[in-house]
Amino acid sequence: MLRLAALFTPERADDVVDPQTRQLLEDRFDVVWAAPEHAAGPGSPGRPPALDPAAVPNLVAGSDVLLTSWGTPHLRKELWADGNGPKVVAHAAGSVKNLIDPVILDQGVAVFSAGPRIAWSVGEYCLAAMLTLARRLPRFDQAIRQGGWKQAGFRGHELAGAKVGIIGASSTARALINLLKPFGCDVAVYDPYLTPERGGQLGVRSTTLQEALQSTFVTIHVPNVPETKGMITRKLIEQLPDGAIVVNSSRGPAIDQQALLDHVLDGRLYAALDVYDPEPPTFDATVLEAPNLLLSPHIAGDTAEGHLALAGYVLADVLKWLDDGTRGPSFVDPAVWSIAA
Repeated sequence: MLRLAALFTPERADDVVDPQTRQLLEDRFDVVWAAPEHAAGPGSPGRPPALDPAAVPNLVAGSDVLLTSWGTPHLRKELWADGNGPKVVAHAAGSVKNLIDPVILDQGVAVFSAGPRIAWSVGEYCLAAMLTLARRLPRFDQAIRQGGWKQAGFRGHELAGAKVGIIGASSTARALINLLKPFGCDVAVYDPYLTPERGGQLGVRSTTLQEALQSTFVTIHVPNVPETKGMITRKLIEQLPDGAIVVNSSRGPAIDQQALLDHVLDGRLYAALDVYDPEPPTFDATVLEAPNLLLSPHIAGDTAEGHLALAGYVLADVLKWLDDGTRGPSFVDPAVWSIAA
């Protein structure tokens, strides 16, 4: 039986491992669980304690598979220095770029990430934000709370049939594209790596950044790489159509945040922000009271159901890979490491 080390604290295990997956682990692996004494210290509100880096080598020793998540410290390449390190890293969370050194991929280590499962949660957030702002629900909610009622001469809009510009063809973008299908939208996607053929397979148009930004709805789904920092400039924001809705659930630095807020505060644009530059943000009362601005604390991918599904999602692919070499959707392809989130 293969040995698996779970490199996160019991509190995090309760967050990302559902009962069915716990049983699967016990059935298929000799499992070594991190214990409370392996924590680096107390957690913080809403964040379980992290694993002490000093505990990692002993937990990893003799393991074939590593199960990781948020709170797992960086796995140093020295764990694989003798050529007998674990053959699989299964990350029950999103990006693995801060978890591993890519050099281990050259040693034949298979890495899996639950990013595609988180993408569905993010896609739902984006759809909810688009509909919420299109129907102007924050404004109507504010009016009711202030003792008002219907807003004379003011109506919301529909998503159905609208032009949607998607920046980046990441897994979150693809989840949103699937969710948009019933609405019959004209979906224009900008991604330098998206070919027209692949766009056709997704049911979208591959287009330029400028054209994607000429949309009623714009959603951002780019990785945090040097090429994306500041890619949506003040000049591009100025060219957005009046009344456009901008949703950013990917990375705060991808857009000129102050320029966007300037256009939100003058009433020209609507925006939903789940990520910021920096995080957490510090906004004055004018921003916080804007009825055309929807703010959330980097929780687009954070749902109760989604979190509990993460370990099971990656382990399903790990078992297929171990059984017959099948690369499931959570497999991290070394060929696209440089452009991955």
